[in-house]
Amino acid sequence: MFDERYKLAFKAYPYERSADQDASIPVRHPVVVMGGGPIGVATALDLGRQGIPVVVLDDHEGVGMGSRAICFAKRSLEIADRYGCAQPMLDKGVVWNLGKVFHDDRKVFEFNLLPEDGHKFPAFINMQQPYFEQFMIDEVRALQAQGAPIEIRGKNRVESVDVKDDHTVLNILTPDGPYTIEADWLIGCDGANSPLRSMMGLDFKGRVFQDSFLIADIRMINDSFPTERWFWFDPPFKSAGASTLLHKQPDDVWRVDFQIGWDVDRVEELKEDNIRARLDAMLGPDVEYELVWSSIYTFQCMRMDKFRHGHVIFAGDAAHQVSPFGARGANSGMQDVDNLGWKLGLVIAGKAPEALLDSYDRERIHGADENISNSTRSTDFITPKSETSRLFRDAVLHLSEKYEFARPLVNSGRLSVPCVYDGSPLNSEDGLPGGPLRTRPGAPCPDAPFQSGYLLDHLGDEFVLLGINTSVPSQLEDGGVAVKGFSVSAADDTAGHIAGRYLGDADTAVYLIRPDQHVALRMTKFDEATVRAGLRRALAKEVD
Repeated sequence: MFDERYKLAFKAYPYERSADQDASIPVRHPVVVMGGGPIGVATALDLGRQGIPVVVLDDHEGVGMGSRAICFAKRSLEIADRYGCAQPMLDKGVVWNLGKVFHDDRKVFEFNLLPEDGHKFPAFINMQQPYFEQFMIDEVRALQAQGAPIEIRGKNRVESVDVKDDHTVLNILTPDGPYTIEADWLIGCDGANSPLRSMMGLDFKGRVFQDSFLIADIRMINDSFPTERWFWFDPPFKSAGASTLLHKQPDDVWRVDFQIGWDVDRVEELKEDNIRARLDAMLGPDVEYELVWSSIYTFQCMRMDKFRHGHVIFAGDAAHQVSPFGARGANSGMQDVDNLGWKLGLVIAGKAPEALLDSYDRERIHGADENISNSTRSTDFITPKSETSRLFRDAVLHLSEKYEFARPLVNSGRLSVPCVYDGSPLNSEDGLPGGPLRTRPGAPCPDAPFQSGYLLDHLGDEFVLLGINTSVPSQLEDGGVAVKGFSVSAADDTAGHIAGRYLGDADTAVYLIRPDQHVALRMTKFDEATVRAGLRRALAKEVD
């Protein structure tokens, strides 16, 4: 049986009448989030933990049914850990680091997504999206019990919006009829078919790939497949599809993706007998399984021209969409929230100018373009559209079986990694000669263990001044923004992971870390004037 949470999640926040519905004039809220999916709930968590009142409006009463997204990357878990809900995700999820690629019946090569040790979280866990959402909703409930100003309203469908210069008016329909509220800031997290985007008449541009993939989630007990990502090009079970992907999920559920072509009858393909015919060709006629969920999707790589439109900001699939191979959808959405939350919080608190929100637009468009580029290349390799492209792909697969040089060319989906914000106006110049490339300004901080736990646990979600083999002030404040000092000595770094990931050729280093744990500034030693200038730059303020 499935975990009961999976069955009950669709009633996570049943409709209740709110006081706003009885108000004589529309109530103004600091932040309203449109959409109660994982990105909307994560946004509410991020802002609510800062003490910012936030209302989430959803036209359903809980999380959707069906597995949907299943691969959650290390970076998403690190973000969820700051929100307080990563451990139940890790406990429930199926942990994996290893992937294998096959051509016909031959293994071409395998890859390890986290070959180094010294990390709190694995490269990926597999877990049905309803669990991921429900664990975040559980954390919302826990925070609400502590007085956090977070509200999730089920069966509250936004019918129209009227965007003003400094706020938005929302007309909402409920089972008790319509009502109106206002929002200083409106965050659109309402998915790839975003009603908010349509209401505002905004474009969603990109490329649709002419191919179809059938998802079949099945429950079975099968020891033949290990907990790994297996991908077949031209699989030996020919009638199943042109390519096939296999993943394990919790509850003995397995995700199978079949490439079935463009000109297909979707109604016919989704009939259980036809799905079973493909599965039987793959698994053999004697394997027993239960069909849990099925769907057909088409690859699309799309994004909005801008994610910020005055006091309306878009995040997740509402702002950008990529093909599923590479697990870059929900994971990139979590990075959107990670980037937006602290910036909006400081703007609302009056500690940063609205220009800081323009950096959300720039940095996350950079991230979206990176994801779209990777997804497009993956899709073009998986589904070649010309005979020349197919010959190239098959030659690469043939060579990669024996020759290492060809393996980087094999593309069954470049899997999600955290974005590096190269070129961001928030970055200071690199003042650590010979410093590691992976921790340059704009990069996310890699985790590392030391005697007091894991590094990311100590960074938290505030500005941090990190000293490595050198001391830094325990506290620094500029323009109302506090910076916490934290030092790690060589004696603490017994395994040398922090030195290896943060020092490079230097003996000492000082890092200014943003609340989203990206590097804003690094240098060899503490200099107060440089740190203050770097902080003001990271806040999009004028630098003296």
